[in-house]
Amino acid sequence: MDRSVEDRYLELPGCADLPAPPRERFEEARLRRGSSYHPRTRHLLPDGFARYTNRLFLETSPYLLQHAHNPVNWFAWGDEPFDLARRLDRPLLVSIGYATCHWCHVMEEESFEDEEIARFLNENFIAVKVDREERPDVDSVYMTSLHAMGSQGGWPLNVFLTPDRLPFYGGTYFPPFDHSRGMGFLTLLQRLLEAYRADRQRIARAGEQLSEAVRSMLAPESGEASLSGSLPDQAVRSLRPAFDMVNGGLQGAPKFPSSLPLRLLFRSARRNKDRELTAMAALTLRQMAAGGIYDQVGGGFHRYATDQQWLIPHFEKMLYDNALLTISYLEGYQQLGGPDLAAVAKETLRYLMRDMAAPEGAFYAATDADSRAANGKMEEGYFFTWTPEELTDVLGRERGQLVAGLYGMTEEGNFEGRSILHKVKSIPELARGAGLPEERVRSLLEESREMLYQARSRRPPPLRDEKILSAWNGLAISAFARGGMVLDDVELVNQARRTATFILVKMMPEGRLAHSHQGGQPKGEGFLDDYAFLIGGLIDLFEASGEAHWLEQALSLTAIVEGEFQDQEGGGYFMTGSRHEELIAREKPAYDGVVPSGNSVMIMNLLRLHALTEQARYLEEANRTVAAFSSRLSSSPAALSEMLLALDFLNDVPRQVVVVAPRGDRQAAEGLLREFQRHFIPNRTLVVLCEGEQLDRAARLIPLLREKKANGDQAVAYLCENRSCGMPTSDPAELRRQLS
Repeated sequence: MDRSVEDRYLELPGCADLPAPPRERFEEARLRRGSSYHPRTRHLLPDGFARYTNRLFLETSPYLLQHAHNPVNWFAWGDEPFDLARRLDRPLLVSIGYATCHWCHVMEEESFEDEEIARFLNENFIAVKVDREERPDVDSVYMTSLHAMGSQGGWPLNVFLTPDRLPFYGGTYFPPFDHSRGMGFLTLLQRLLEAYRADRQRIARAGEQLSEAVRSMLAPESGEASLSGSLPDQAVRSLRPAFDMVNGGLQGAPKFPSSLPLRLLFRSARRNKDRELTAMAALTLRQMAAGGIYDQVGGGFHRYATDQQWLIPHFEKMLYDNALLTISYLEGYQQLGGPDLAAVAKETLRYLMRDMAAPEGAFYAATDADSRAANGKMEEGYFFTWTPEELTDVLGRERGQLVAGLYGMTEEGNFEGRSILHKVKSIPELARGAGLPEERVRSLLEESREMLYQARSRRPPPLRDEKILSAWNGLAISAFARGGMVLDDVELVNQARRTATFILVKMMPEGRLAHSHQGGQPKGEGFLDDYAFLIGGLIDLFEASGEAHWLEQALSLTAIVEGEFQDQEGGGYFMTGSRHEELIAREKPAYDGVVPSGNSVMIMNLLRLHALTEQARYLEEANRTVAAFSSRLSSSPAALSEMLLALDFLNDVPRQVVVVAPRGDRQAAEGLLREFQRHFIPNRTLVVLCEGEQLDRAARLIPLLREKKANGDQAVAYLCENRSCGMPTSDPAELRRQLS
């Protein structure tokens, strides 16, 4: 290397008078990157090295590293940039995004790689980059400030702050220069700088007012409201008029899978014997699985569809989407029957294991929408799309025609001259048209999908964000544990074990949960979501495996949440714990969006722990947390759809089901367990154990297990409610009768 990384830092435009970090820190980071590191920038020198390198080169976040070779003098979030801004009397630009964000890439290329814009920023502002997945607290506070300004949110999020961290202006994507429809980013920077220099007091007052609004918006509505047991049904009724009767989901576009709370529909349909709700959920699940939002070759779901038909996706793939959708498809399979929904769940879990698994058992965060096309340019969706010629090259003419008929391929394509695969025919239709038996067609299609997957894997893949997040991995543990139970697949349960072991061994320094794992090291204090989602996953893994140490870990983590995140005065839990940095506001999450809120998940965790352990304090805390959100639940129940699942559990009489198998013979319980695999039974706990040490250890935590035993070489099921158990049985038909 002809020039050191530090030398290239000193050449950032407009930064000659600013101090550089110590040379040895750059050298350490360069060695960490290794020889395989390739800078992502258009400012490359003939030797292949980047012309510019900024402080983000010292970070481990994939998103921050994407910006490490911008000519902008970026800082990571911390005290240093705010101290410098105060000393130089400058405003700050805080730009927030994530590694697989398409419009973040666009703004980087247009604005943050532009030397004129970079020079103006470096000479007049202090620029800070934040990975929203690394600092969800920072993202939430300043996204809320944007909402308080009357703007819609999105990423990239660009907010302008005073040195006291008070927001005074913000927006999302800005084009670089003035255009026919409005102001460009450079002009905006110039105007904001003029306003900041002209009247500091006015800017400070605006910042204080916005910060007060943020504090108010991030706290749940005060006051307790009486909650009707029919609130979940009311929320479902409010969704009916907006339901898309043709495509499923809610009407309009873009279409997010999470916008229709399918699991809530299943519970309301079951309780009220409402076939219309069941049909709504069934249509949505099947239309999504047939559409382009589902990866027909590799399995798994893209983030959302840009149209009403679920055809054209935004091609990012997120770990959390796929974990949550797996559970919806598992419950759909139990409620509706039929192998198609079970197949989608299994394919989605297979996708996670093939394409998103880290070597030691955890899962990476996401993959990008963009990939390198045949012309060498980065294009959205290229990796996932096909032409008829490509299909024929991989499959041959006859098989290619069969696959093209299933997936509606045309010469014109449906996306920028290429085709997003989506099912337009059923297997029986296709078989009749081809004059082949259905089973033969199924076999040919399965072979063809694998051939296409292998061919596609030779294309340059989308960038993968190899950050490991505790919260999202907690969701994955739930998906694999439940998948293993419902689909009777021990390998899925083993994967849940591997993921849980990685987090508990590698991501709990000093007995406390880290938020992420990057560069081989745990990083950052865990947030409420991290604890809540992992606790839920460990309870699911205990139910799937019967291994008491997963429940022990769930109880230990719950004690940390109660001690460090709980609002002792108002009830509920804060997003940040007592050890986190204090921001301008402390959020108490009260919205279930594409990811459920930590409060909603914690209520369900507490209810399940109470049903298992019979410790009254868990039920008391669940009730107290529900009360803290009662006003919000009453006024906007659909905004807390996950909390309504917990409310449904709370208002029901939960069933405790215990299955005891002979020592060392869990297979003896298979016939009884099949009733839980085949049927949708919400609001229950399930404990499956073998006699001996396994049962004795769990009985120390679960009083209901005491004196429970198998019957010789037969497993025995005990169905209990309100601490009273019915007649034990080894007969699956009798258990089915009791459950119904």
